[in-house]
Amino acid sequence: MNHSNNFKEFWEKYKGAIIGAIIAIILLSTSLYRLCIVVIVVIAGIYLGNYIQNNKESVKENLKNFIDKF
Repeated sequence: MNHSNNFKEFWEKYKGAIIGAIIAIILLSTSLYRLCIVVIVVIAGIYLGNYIQNNKESVKENLKNFIDKF
């Protein structure tokens, strides 16, 4: 019975890491990580474009200050 409790404690403590490792192994073995990278880049581009559109003046000022430093 002691082994069962040890496994249950181990599972509760490292459940997220174990599931993450299994998902990573599946993604790497099927080359789906490339799709994940593309989706992340597209989402980042959408977010960046939306941020720039909604904060045009602030972005212009920050970019001008950044360029002036060089």
